[in-house]
Amino acid sequence: MYKKRWLFSLLSVLLILSGCAGFQTGKQDDGAAEAEADGKVVVDFWTFWGSEIRRPVIEKIVEDFNNSQDQIVVKHTFVPWGDIWTKELAAIAAGDPPDVVINDINATALRGQKKQAMNLSQFLEKDDISDRFYPELWESTLYEGDSYGIPFNTDTRILYYNKDAFEEVGLDPEQPPTTWAELEEYAAKLDKKNGENYERLGFYPLFGVNYDVWMLNASGENFVSKEGEVQIDTETNLETLNWLVEWKNHYGDNVINSVKSQIDSQQGNPFFTGKLAMFVNTPTFYTQIRDYAPDLNFGVAMLPEKEEGSGHTSWGGGFVAEIPEGSSHPEEAWEFIKYLTDQEAQEYWAVKNYDNVANIEAAEAAAKSSELPEKDQVVYQLAVDNMPNTLLTPYPLSAPDFPTLMNPEIDNVLLGKKTPEQALKDAQAAVENLAKENK
Repeated sequence: MYKKRWLFSLLSVLLILSGCAGFQTGKQDDGAAEAEADGKVVVDFWTFWGSEIRRPVIEKIVEDFNNSQDQIVVKHTFVPWGDIWTKELAAIAAGDPPDVVINDINATALRGQKKQAMNLSQFLEKDDISDRFYPELWESTLYEGDSYGIPFNTDTRILYYNKDAFEEVGLDPEQPPTTWAELEEYAAKLDKKNGENYERLGFYPLFGVNYDVWMLNASGENFVSKEGEVQIDTETNLETLNWLVEWKNHYGDNVINSVKSQIDSQQGNPFFTGKLAMFVNTPTFYTQIRDYAPDLNFGVAMLPEKEEGSGHTSWGGGFVAEIPEGSSHPEEAWEFIKYLTDQEAQEYWAVKNYDNVANIEAAEAAAKSSELPEKDQVVYQLAVDNMPNTLLTPYPLSAPDFPTLMNPEIDNVLLGKKTPEQALKDAQAAVENLAKENK
């Protein structure tokens, strides 16, 4: 899963840095033309939310905004996930961009640097809404101190565990592991073998997340600091990588690959069937439990910390609402963005989609919403509680595509081709060279 996440990150950067001339957004639809005839300003709002669940929710928010005033009409334009940002860049290059677009939060500063997203300081000076959002999210939208996007939604990573399996082996189902040492201890008790075959795995750290999450969990720091310092070859990262190799050697490739293939099938996830006792994923993973294993007796917890006091650091991402550079109606776009990220719209999105939102008050209200059943509330509340522990990884401006250099080195360790020491040293050198080239 996390190789895909890094690949998505790289794709996003490549799309941001590339140009794509010649794309035209097309003419306004009849509704937009009619709105202009009525003297209203039409704001073209692009999203990739076209599913039968999310599209009605965002369009209801748009409808509510349109009904809340008589000066602006927002037109929602759905553009598929694989096309939206390529087409946005082409539209910017053609001088005909949308007025608002939903974009990846981790590349917001990069788009600000490239003058693809509008500097929002002129609006924030009049309407400072920065305190609506989790600080980590807000910081990720800044380039040279100015925001280039307003946080919309987010996520984090948490630990799911099987309470019945805990009870079976004598573990307290209300006391999940809180440190890596406890995680190892619990996993050993939860492992269940029949001869040479595993009937149940206690835990494997690279199911659901990749190595980067555990390095962030251990260190609480990004791989490239805000000042541009590369901090890959560190003692903490070395300890983490050695720890991951020990887990891999404990279970072996055959067991790991067999279980992973079941996880990738989604509804056949071994956590649903009791064949995997603990599993790390996003809070929204709960919706799969709700759909495929409604009777599963499970609990949720923050990621265990490397050692007591080191911190339960987790990883998250998210999306922002941006005004592309060259928008024809930036003032009206800003009015819509304020509405889109205010408590009412954010809470509605959170509850209807079971999605983590950026607005603090909306997230806290959603966790207590009477529309959510008790189990839904428990998981959502933990997600809210986990946000102060959640670290985002904005693309460093000095080395935005550094994962393409780091990932192969870590893969070499897990494939047994390099030692952890050598891989981290080589990754450090490669990313430092990249940063020098970019300077």
